[in-house]
Amino acid sequence: MGRVYGEPAEVQTGEDGSPTGFAWRERRYTVISVHEYWMVNRDWWRASAPAPARPELEFWRVEAVPEGGRHSAGGYELRRDIAAGAWTLRRVAD
Repeated sequence: MGRVYGEPAEVQTGEDGSPTGFAWRERRYTVISVHEYWMVNRDWWRASAPAPARPELEFWRVEAVPEGGRHSAGGYELRRDIAAGAWTLRRVAD
């Protein structure tokens, strides 16, 4: 059984694929900066081919603010499962 990463999120992206906003817990957020980005394979240590396997997951560590401006910005980690096209979100410490 796989570990649950976070909660589902609806993510909007720019032309380069980076997140520009997302909807989570019935609230919309605007991404104001991207702090980190990385891609991984679920079982990277099992790859037996000399060439690296195609990435399966993308991670974006972002700073975002809820629309409406009444709350301060916070840190979030967005994960995209490339094959499924599904996004999940995890709140990170500020």
